[in-house]
Amino acid sequence: MLNEKRLERIDEVLERKQPSLQLFLDNVDSSQNISAIIRSCDSVGVLNFYYANREEKEQKIHKTITQGSHHWLQRERIGSDHKVAFLKEKQHEGFQIVVTHLSEASVSYREVDYTQKTVVVMGNEKEGVSKEVLALADRVVIIPMQGMAQSLNVSVATALILYEAERQLELAGNYEKAQLSLEEREEIKQEWVYRDLISRRSKGIIFTGRQKRKRRE
Repeated sequence: MLNEKRLERIDEVLERKQPSLQLFLDNVDSSQNISAIIRSCDSVGVLNFYYANREEKEQKIHKTITQGSHHWLQRERIGSDHKVAFLKEKQHEGFQIVVTHLSEASVSYREVDYTQKTVVVMGNEKEGVSKEVLALADRVVIIPMQGMAQSLNVSVATALILYEAERQLELAGNYEKAQLSLEEREEIKQEWVYRDLISRRSKGIIFTGRQKRKRRE
């Protein structure tokens, strides 16, 4: 069993989680980038982290980069043939799909209202988001660049957008009052306690959905 201080810490973190701010990675390849993005997600209170990849397999991560933050997200791999339907369902649930992409219609990432239910979509390091995902976007954003380079590393870009969202959510008071119900927090807490207890045995694999982790030798 975890000690009382650790359990209190879990409760505190759950009270600050923001289910209205979610992240979707569209074919991001680098495990280092993904690991850094996971760490940024945890730092701003993101709860739901989704990703699709062309290999259609669980994504390895680097625990030296995540520093354990991968234990405190609800992580799920979405099949490539299902990602459009998945994002459409998010829109049906009231989420705006905010996609990073350079085009004439793009606006600064700061112009988006992240106090609305939002799924931020980040694309592949070289190709960006896929065309079918871009077609679903409610808002298309860029990060203004004043130098010769036209883009940032995807993990850096994600962190900037997430922290703009964090700034807006903090001003709106979202971190002062739990956004998850008590029942939701208790359910997630049970999963997290399980993850924490077996974390030393983890081999650094992102598992699909809420399946339990089995010991890997």
